[in-house]
Amino acid sequence: MSNSCTETLNRWEQQIISYLKSIDHESDDASHDFSHFQRVWKTAQQIMEQEPVSVNQLVVLAACYFHDIVVLPKDHPQRSQASSLAAVKTRGCLEEMDFPRELIDNVCHGVSSHSYSAGITPETIEAKVVQDADRMEALGAIGLARVFYTSGILRQKMFDSEDPLAERRELDDRQYALDHFQLKLLRLSETMQTNAGRKMAEKNSDYLRDFMGKLLKELDGDYS
Repeated sequence: MSNSCTETLNRWEQQIISYLKSIDHESDDASHDFSHFQRVWKTAQQIMEQEPVSVNQLVVLAACYFHDIVVLPKDHPQRSQASSLAAVKTRGCLEEMDFPRELIDNVCHGVSSHSYSAGITPETIEAKVVQDADRMEALGAIGLARVFYTSGILRQKMFDSEDPLAERRELDDRQYALDHFQLKLLRLSETMQTNAGRKMAEKNSDYLRDFMGKLLKELDGDYS
C-alpha cells in the first residue's frame, strides 16, 4: 500500500473514531463495544492482505467501525433487522462526515450484510471481507468468552450436565450456552466468504472443539 493510501486510511480512521465518540456511541452489550469495532478492522486488514483481488480498504474501514452502530439484544423481536437499521444510520453518519459519496452505498451494503441473523448475501468483495472479519469474533478465545457472557445476560444455563452434547435430546441454545457451539459457531467456517477467512475460521473452530473436549473430561471429574 502506498504512503498516501495509508495516510488516507489513518486520517479517516481517526475521523470516524472522533465522530463515534462525539455521538457517545457505546453499546450496553460489552460484546459489541468500541473495542469490537477495532478488532474487526484489524482482522479485516489481515484478510485483505491475503486476498488476490483488489479491495477498497476505505470502504472496509468504514463498514467495520459502523457495522454495529445499531445493536439489538439476542432475544429482541427485531434482532434480524438490526444490520439493516445500522445501514440506514450509517448512511446518515457518513453523509454528515462528508465521506466520499461514491463509496457510501458499498459501505452500507457491508453493514447490512454482515449479520448472521439477517441472512443478507454479501455481493461485493468489501462486504465479504467485513462479514468474515466480524464472524471471526464468534470464534476462538473471544468467541468462547462472548458465548458465556451473552448466556449470562439471557439467564441461560451453561450446559446440560446430564447430556452436554445433546446426544439424547434436541439442541437448544435458548436454554444452554454450550448448544450454541453446535448450532452455530462450529458451522461458521462453512459460511466464510474469503479463503483467508475460511482458514482463520477453521483454525479457531478447532480451539472451540478442544474446549468442548476439555469440558467433557472435567464433567467426568478429570482435570488432568
